[in-house]
Amino acid sequence: MNTYKTSEIARRIGIHPNTVRLYEELELISKPARKENGYRVFTEFHLEQIKFARISLQVEVLQNGLRKQAITIIKTSALGHFDKAISLAEQYFQQIKNEQKDAEDAILITENLLYRDNQEEETLYLTRKEAANYLQLSIDAIRNWEMNGLLTVKRKQNGYRIYNGDDIRRLKIIRCLRRANYSLSAILRMLNTLTENKEVNLRQIIDTPKDKEDIISVCDKLITSLKQAEQNAAVMIKMLQQMKIQFKENPTL
Repeated sequence: MNTYKTSEIARRIGIHPNTVRLYEELELISKPARKENGYRVFTEFHLEQIKFARISLQVEVLQNGLRKQAITIIKTSALGHFDKAISLAEQYFQQIKNEQKDAEDAILITENLLYRDNQEEETLYLTRKEAANYLQLSIDAIRNWEMNGLLTVKRKQNGYRIYNGDDIRRLKIIRCLRRANYSLSAILRMLNTLTENKEVNLRQIIDTPKDKEDIISVCDKLITSLKQAEQNAAVMIKMLQQMKIQFKENPTL
């Protein structure tokens, strides 16, 4: 049986020893045995479990509890409950697929909203409260989108905002994309690009941050991130199946 000190297993993985201790503290790996002098004794199972945790958390998908699911899978496998972990990983994989479909569907709906004629909405002139009720949105959501530059609404002489047909269509687009978990910055990037050129590839624009965007989250490139998460989830299932075979008798070996 191969065993490792904290520094040795950290070197094998390519991480800092404190990261190994953090994984133990967070219960992402099982508690290692200790020598009489207090030094931790790590095994091949710990080595594989750290690799598993790192691939599981590589893409920071946060929407709809995906991150929590990944952590639950890691902790379950750390306890040696491989069948349960595999089942959870398969559910996780399917939910990522569902999120991908929602993201792609949102692009199709956006294209439809952009390029279709809607005579009914062309005659609309609504207050913010009326627009919120019409779209089943909160007033705070609309206010937040305006503050983030996604929408600029004209005002009447009395200072009240009036939302016309174009504003309502823009709000519908923002609502659709937000429900699919696209970030505000990704939506703003797409809307700004559309102002300059209505023939752009929406899928490409909304998924491609510009160089000047110095802080980029996974939701700024949602389609790419979900694709990577799907690939990682498939790897997770294979790793769990392999660990089940390798460590079935005694997960501490």
